[in-house]
Amino acid sequence: MSLPSFLPLLITGVTGVPGYSAFKYFHSKYPDHVTAIRPVRYWPLREKGIIPLDIEDRKGLAALMKQKRFRSVLNGAGSCALKSCEMNPVLAYRVNVQSALNILEMISGHDIRLIHLSTDLVFPGKSEGLYTENDTVVPVTMYGKTMAIAEEIVMLKNPAAAIFRISLPMGISVNGHAGAIDWILSRFKKNNPATLYFDEVRSPFYCEDFNKVMELAIGNRIKGIYHLGSHRHLSLYQIGQIVNKVGGYAPKLLKGCMRKEAGPMPPRAGNVTMSNKKLIQALGVDPFRKWPYLEHHVPDGREWHYDRPSHMVFHPEQIHTCLYRIPVAC
Repeated sequence: MSLPSFLPLLITGVTGVPGYSAFKYFHSKYPDHVTAIRPVRYWPLREKGIIPLDIEDRKGLAALMKQKRFRSVLNGAGSCALKSCEMNPVLAYRVNVQSALNILEMISGHDIRLIHLSTDLVFPGKSEGLYTENDTVVPVTMYGKTMAIAEEIVMLKNPAAAIFRISLPMGISVNGHAGAIDWILSRFKKNNPATLYFDEVRSPFYCEDFNKVMELAIGNRIKGIYHLGSHRHLSLYQIGQIVNKVGGYAPKLLKGCMRKEAGPMPPRAGNVTMSNKKLIQALGVDPFRKWPYLEHHVPDGREWHYDRPSHMVFHPEQIHTCLYRIPVAC
């Protein structure tokens, strides 16, 4: 059986939720043809196919390119740590912009398919949400600003690339406290409160659907900017409710507030939900299931997570079977 033309594949940003999910998916299908790089200092991440190489190491990237002869790159490198980026704009530029420049330099002069991941936080938020790809980007955070700069550079230097503005990937993180679910869990597991916003609204998606989109996009040569998020839109507080209730944690651990009550640092976007119509049309298929998949896991009020019906199971294992992945049976 012949291999897809996009192989060999390089994946960057493997320490993030979408990068790690994509690596596990592609490497399981094509184990000898998929490589991921991770920061040298990130020594706990040791798996076949993952090599220690800093994305700042331009000579190392060039040597890897010469060795592996990649046909495609999924670039998920960057930092979404809002406060760290706000406090250190130089660092934000280096990890979110210079990393993209280094990848562009590595593939320059080669016929290599580039998929670049961006964020919904290039938008400031508006009451109705549902941003389209034609809406003007006006980021309110340094993270969003540097990601917007990276978008412009990628489009300028590699017009054939596809850029995906992604919302919240609902999957497992490598370090156990990155990503939406794992950060909330890291609080609840220690019996610590988690304060989340009523008025920051996102378009969370299952990583399984994200992986399918990546495979379709790498293979079909669509180009330009696309919005990647599921059909269900939830506030950060509602996401916290879901994790709290499904996992069986104490309801009182979840706190909620409006963004303006949380102070100015870091600044927070509002309703940054995105329309995925352009992407669905380009792919010719709708790959998105709603997160959460089960309707009885969807909050209907701010006290919803306090109601624990006797016929339902509330346990941390339910998070793994229903929230990290699309449930077979819950």
